[in-house]
Amino acid sequence: MASLPQSSAIKGAKVLMVGAGGIGCELLKTLALSGFQDIHIIDMDTIEVSNLNRQFLFRQSHVGQSKAKVARDAVLRFRPHISITPYHANVKGSNFNVDFFKQFNVVLNGLDNLDARRHVNRLCLAAEVPLVESGTTGFLGQVTVHLKGKTECYECQPKPAPKTYPVCTITSTPSKFVHCIVWAKDLLFAKLFGDKNQGNDLNVRSSDASESSKHAEDVFERRENEDIEQYGRRIYDHVFGYNIELALSNEETWKNRNRPRPIFSKDGLPEKLQQNGKTDKSCATDDPLSVSAMGSLGLKNPQDIWSLSENSRVFLEALRLFFMSREKEIGHLSFDKDDQLAVEFVTAAANIRATSFGIPLHSLFEAKGIAGNIVHAVATTNAVIAGLIVIEAIKVLEKDTDNYRMTYCLEHPSKKMLLMPVEPFEPNRSCCVCSESPLSLEINTHRSKLRDFVEKIVKAKLGMSSPLIMRGSALLYEVGDDLDEDMIANYNNNLEKVLSELPSSVTGGTVLTVEDLQQEFTCNIHIKHREEFDEEKEPDGMVLVGWTQAPVEKGDSKSVRNGESTSKASSTEAQQEVLDEEISEGSDISGKKRKQPECSADKTMDTNTKSKVQRHDVDVDADEDDLVEVDHWTASDVQHITSAVTNAHSSWLFN
Repeated sequence: MASLPQSSAIKGAKVLMVGAGGIGCELLKTLALSGFQDIHIIDMDTIEVSNLNRQFLFRQSHVGQSKAKVARDAVLRFRPHISITPYHANVKGSNFNVDFFKQFNVVLNGLDNLDARRHVNRLCLAAEVPLVESGTTGFLGQVTVHLKGKTECYECQPKPAPKTYPVCTITSTPSKFVHCIVWAKDLLFAKLFGDKNQGNDLNVRSSDASESSKHAEDVFERRENEDIEQYGRRIYDHVFGYNIELALSNEETWKNRNRPRPIFSKDGLPEKLQQNGKTDKSCATDDPLSVSAMGSLGLKNPQDIWSLSENSRVFLEALRLFFMSREKEIGHLSFDKDDQLAVEFVTAAANIRATSFGIPLHSLFEAKGIAGNIVHAVATTNAVIAGLIVIEAIKVLEKDTDNYRMTYCLEHPSKKMLLMPVEPFEPNRSCCVCSESPLSLEINTHRSKLRDFVEKIVKAKLGMSSPLIMRGSALLYEVGDDLDEDMIANYNNNLEKVLSELPSSVTGGTVLTVEDLQQEFTCNIHIKHREEFDEEKEPDGMVLVGWTQAPVEKGDSKSVRNGESTSKASSTEAQQEVLDEEISEGSDISGKKRKQPECSADKTMDTNTKSKVQRHDVDVDADEDDLVEVDHWTASDVQHITSAVTNAHSSWLFN
């Protein structure tokens, strides 16, 4: 196998890889074959069966083992003389601090979640170590280069928050299948198999004092001497029948909506099935996660769309199997996309609810994708992206700053090309991470607790793991291992107070300083008191303002190439609409439209396409036939890309 050009910068580099999954396996292999001698890998995950179709360093015998350690051993089989150091750990752990990051020449990200990406970005900024970020989703992806003070950081452009839905829509007026999935997963599954004391709207009771007392009890409590089938049917009748009947009693709700129909177990199960549909109660197994209601009922194809009767049978059978095979876990379970029985239960429950509201049904395969935020992988995209990461890493190590590129895998319909490099963007002066610009927060200081601020803003929006919150010199909240019991009790007490009632009152006009010592990240937040919020558009009851976006480029949607203008708008916009629709539900994607820099004839994309580039920040996995050469890449770049793809399909992989 031909080797890539090797320089002293490559051989002497100390490289940190974060992530040993879809991108990480390809990246480690390409680094080793490119001449890198000292590679460190951090990954907290263990290998699952679902990884094996694209994470080619792993085999069936490795299931359950550390990804980082197995990846190291696999690569050392064909590159035994290099040093690979694995860490089976969370990159957010306290031992991976700024001093740890300072020992590396470059950091390469192959992560699958926004929170960890932000954490690594901040550590690289604090340590002043170059970061090469990457992500793929299906056929799409990107590689970006981030250097403190020279290019934008990973957070210079705001990332959209994960898709959320108003509680009233989920519980009362679903209109999409994803609403039914969220209801089945986050409300019904959690109520039945998680903490039964949690508050939600499933155990509704009539306000009519004359209502039968049978609805005054907690229906989710199993009655004395009640067998599992009776319990299952009672739950079925309550959530799909009685609750819908009660909702229909509010005529105002349905004036401009289609009325749902209540469904009871006698409706969902034909008489013949009610009499003869009992299944074998034997469900002994060494692996509880392999227990399957589909298997018990003889349903084999996960891509089939079940009828109401089949969904009802799966619902009752899955509930029975939970109590028969996993009774000790009930009360402590949370939904896991890799738990077959949980996926079957949620699919069936969502489909029954969808039937009630006239929403098209989905197969288990489709429902699992929505419930687990899964974008199904295409393996070769990872090989291409890994090759591009190594190209940029080599440029960084050789200080080839004029040739850094942020490369996007995004089909360009008019130019017939897949890889579209652009020059790195300058730091965003409004970025609170690398430019230390202040933020402002609109919040009702008389109703919102400090806990709301910590959970919804400091952790969810700002991505801090160990926050410290101050008002002037007064310390309101802190997290740390060195706190004594009195301090912990005091801070926990503060969490339950509304902002205006804290020891150092937080009201409109207050400035809070929020800091994460591990990330060496600090920002100031100006508090603006606001009385009311739109529950549909602002479900958090607070709005964080900052990270001003680059303005959308105005004009007549024309492209410029070699001095010629041609209209390109319609096809690109149509493609973007399809993309937006495809990823809008069930995908953990951090994407946004953004403006690209002006390009001369020998550079990159037309104006219209530039405004529509997406970031794809999920490690899910392009077809080698889609890879084409782009005229402004150098011969060396093309060689690197070709080698990366060739290496990904070399015969040794299948030994």
